[in-house]
Formats: sequence, C-alpha cells, structure tokens
Amino acid sequence: MWRSLPLQAAPMRRSLFRKYFLALFAVVIVPVTASGISDAWFGYRDQRAMLSALLRVETKSAAGKIQSFLDGIKDQLGWTVQQSWAQEEGQHRLDALRVMRRVPAIVSITLVDDVGIERLYVSRIDLNRREGGSDRSGDPAVVGVRSNGTWYGPVTFHDGSEPFMTMATAGNRKAGGIVVAEINLKLVWTVVSEIRVGSSGRAFVLDQTGRLIAHPDISKVLQGTDKNTATALTRLRDEIASTGGEATTARNAENEPVVTAMAAIPGVGWTVFVEQAQAEAFAPLYASLWRTVGLLLAATIFASALAFWLARRMTGPIRLLEEGTEKIGAGQFEHRIDIATGDELERLAVRFNEMAQELAISRDRSERIARLKRFLAPQVAELVEKSGDESVLAGQRAEVVAVFCDLRGFTAFSAHAEPEEIMHVLGEYYKALGAIITRYEATLTNFAADGLMVLVNAPVPCTDPALRAVKMAIDMQDDVQRLIAEWRLHGHAIGFGIGLAMGWATVGRIGYEARVDYTAIGHVVNLASRLCSSADDRQILVDHAVAQSVLGKILLVALGPRQLKGFDEQIPAWKVGTRSGRSNGVHEPIEGLNG
Repeated sequence: MWRSLPLQAAPMRRSLFRKYFLALFAVVIVPVTASGISDAWFGYRDQRAMLSALLRVETKSAAGKIQSFLDGIKDQLGWTVQQSWAQEEGQHRLDALRVMRRVPAIVSITLVDDVGIERLYVSRIDLNRREGGSDRSGDPAVVGVRSNGTWYGPVTFHDGSEPFMTMATAGNRKAGGIVVAEINLKLVWTVVSEIRVGSSGRAFVLDQTGRLIAHPDISKVLQGTDKNTATALTRLRDEIASTGGEATTARNAENEPVVTAMAAIPGVGWTVFVEQAQAEAFAPLYASLWRTVGLLLAATIFASALAFWLARRMTGPIRLLEEGTEKIGAGQFEHRIDIATGDELERLAVRFNEMAQELAISRDRSERIARLKRFLAPQVAELVEKSGDESVLAGQRAEVVAVFCDLRGFTAFSAHAEPEEIMHVLGEYYKALGAIITRYEATLTNFAADGLMVLVNAPVPCTDPALRAVKMAIDMQDDVQRLIAEWRLHGHAIGFGIGLAMGWATVGRIGYEARVDYTAIGHVVNLASRLCSSADDRQILVDHAVAQSVLGKILLVALGPRQLKGFDEQIPAWKVGTRSGRSNGVHEPIEGLNG
C-alpha cells in the first residue's frame, strides 16, 4: 500500500503577495517620487535664481536712479561755484536761480566764500539774503566739504511731512567757495513707490544708521525708526551682504517671511532694498508642488491598484500550486491543478498534473509489486508486473538450471550457539547470497534455515543458463568462504556446499489462495538437491548436463560416479574449480561428456 510522507511546510517569514505588492508598488512610486522631488528641488533653485535676478535688477535700477538724481543735483550745483567772489555778486545770484529753476528738488541754496562767510542765500520758501555775513566755517557742511569734496547731510522732515537732505560741494577753484543746498527727497520716494514686484513686492531705502528714509508707505518713514526696527533692518542688510548680494529669504522688520535683495548707493551710503513675500514669490513653485503631490497621490492609487492586481494574479496561481502540491504530496494523485493564465504558471501546473498522473501510475505499480512480492520472488513479481498479467506463472515445462546450497555443520552450530548469534550469521549469509542472486538475475524460489533453492532460466529466460549458474555458484562460494573465515575466528565450525543440475522441469505457481510460491518440480530439482547434499565444504558439484554446457569455459574435475540418495543408479559428478579453493584430487580428463 502506498504510504504518503507527512509534509511539514517551511515557516513563511514574509508573504509572497506582500513581496510582489511592495516591489510592484515601489516600481511605480519610486520613480514618480524621485521625479517629483528632483523637479521640486530644481524648480526651487530656478525660482530662487530668477527671483534673485529680478530683485537685483530692481534694486540696482532704483539705486541707479537715486544715484543719478543726486549726481545730477551735484553737477548743477557746481555751476554756482565756478566764479570767484572777487567779481560781481549778481552773477552768483543768477547762477543760483538758474539752477533752482532747472532742479525743482532744490529748496534753497547757500553760497559761502572761500573763508567760510555766507555771501548769498536763495530759497523757495524763505526770504533771500545777500551778504548775510554770518560765519559758516564751523558748519558741518563746510567742514565736510573741505574734508571730502562733497558732503551729504542727514535726512530731515520739514513739518513732519516731506524728507529733506542737505548737500554741499565746492568749486574747482578755492576762490569759487562752497555751495550748500537743501534738497527735497520726494523724488526718492517716487522712485521707491514705483517699484512693483508682483502684487506685494515693495522697495525701501535705509541710510547708514539703519534709519528708514524712503518707503512706499510714507507713514512708516514719518514715524521714524525705533531701535528694534533699526536692528532688524541692519541684520537684514548684513544677511544679504553675507550672501554676496544674492537674494535671500529672511524676515523683514514686521517679522514677515520675505525674499529680498539690496543694492548700495555709494555716494550717500544708503541702501536700497526690494522685497517680496515668500508666499507670493514661491507661489509658482508651491503650485508645482501641489501638482506633484496630486500626481503622486494619483500615482499611489494607481500603483496600489496595479500592484494589488498583479500580485493577486501572480500569487493566486502560486497558491493553487501550493495547495495542489500539498494534496499530491499527501497521496491524492487524482487531484488536478486548474490554472488558465496562459503563461509559465499554467505550463508549470500542466507539469504538476502530468507528474501526479505518473505518480498515480507508479503508486499502482508499486502496490501491485508489493502484493506480488508477498507471495513471489522479486524477479517473478517484476516479470508479472511488466507483462500485465499472471499467465507467465502458469505451469509449463522449461529447461532450467537448479542450484541448491546450504551450510555444512549448521545444525551442530545452531544447537550450541545463542539465538542472536544464529540470526547474525544467517543475516550475513543471506545478505551475501541475495546480492549475488540479484546480480545474476536468478530466481530465488525457496529458502529454509541455511538452505536455498535458486532457478536460472525460469521464469525469466536467459542466454547460456548453465554458464551463468556456474559463475553465480563460484561467486557465492567465494563470498561465503570469506564469511566463514570470520565465523571461524569466533569458533564456529561451518562450511558451505553447492549442487547444480540442468534439465527439463515443470515450473509455475504452486500453493493456495492465501499463499503462492513459484517453484520447479522434476528430476533436475531432486538431482541438484542430492548433489548439494553430497558436496563437501568449498565444493561446487555439477551434473553431466551442466558439465557438458560449460566445457572449455570453466575448470572442471571429474569425480566419477556417485551413489546419491533416492537414485537407483550411480550418477557421474564433476567439481568446479574456484578461486577460494582448489581440488585435492588429480585433474583428470572429463570423460563421458562427448557420449
């Protein structure tokens, strides 16, 4: 009966579905995520660079306009100090009025001679003065001009409204004296107010001390700059300066996150800032990020659905294969695995089904052989199984070689030895003879205690059965003699003899329903048995038919006629020469083989 081995499944550390799902999910998500991150990073850099360029252009443009405004005033004021005061003062007055007409931002002009005495004062809002005579040599404007050539005073506010600044410059000649002008900086406010970067971008100007002197919201300028605001604006200026003038993200005086850039106005030491709220500045980037997030979310949903579908499509058939192999492994060979994927998995399922069918056939064959081997010799069982019927076991006449062998002195040995020792000796004995009988494809029909009966050429026919039987007997004698040598070391006096006879016999099945044996009946069987009984230790005795068949192939020694038990006349016998022992008699010619 077929016995299925219990199958123990290996512990599953991680589900195959989970592996496939994660792998397929990662195949879609990782590239999309990497692409989104890289796009966001490079988009941020590009947007930052574009903002930096835009803000720097605006700041430089504003700084340039303010610097041009101041330089233009300076150049116009230079016309008022070209003439020496030794000439008529009327010319100086005309020059001053002409400059004020050309430059509306100039509110007043004060002309000081080369020794620091005020000579002329012309104003749009105050009374003009001529030959004022006041000493201006200690005035900061006069001192500053004499030190640097041009002097810019601090920004002040008249009546808390418009910003003003004092500018002083000297002529090319010392005799021309010094001109001090008060300038309305409303134009600076106009320049700053006109700068627009997006909807929230704005510009403002700081002086050297960090004071706010121009802003689109004039109220911030008029309110002045407190210490905290000045500190925040100064810190902002230092942060931008540390980046090499590039636009940077920071917090402005109102603690709002902005992107800002600056440009210096060297002549007066002012700094122009242009800033834009970060939310607006990076709005395109944020929009791109949201699109990327949306795309990533859509890709995640799509990847999850696709990975789930593919993983189920792959693991579903694998689960069917697993269940099928468990059933087949449990002996259910009629089970079939039904997979219709049209790919390698379906082909694998077909192979499993074919394997199950072959295993079913093999199981049935093994069960038949197992049942036959309960009653028949292994060779006979194989023959019956191959033929598919038991007709070969039916009684029939066949020319066979009967081989009998048994141990000499076994009865005396078994009378004194322990049962365990007897079983050990018989175990080694049958193991050695069984291997030889199987190798020569002979049929072991019967064994009892130490005696064996073997048939050659039945039921399986073979060529030259006599020679095959004699060679088998020689091998049997040699192997058993090696065992006997070991047994004798333990004090066991045991020998081994063999008898062979060839002739016609009736072979076939004999017995009853519960027990059947395959055997041979006839004169040849009795003759082989008597020759075995007559053989001494180390001897292999054969009859005339065997001797005639192996003539010239095997060394034989004629022993002459012998009286065998159960036979009326004497029977001629021959001894086979073996490797384990030679004849003690004289090697005589083999007589009677040709007659």
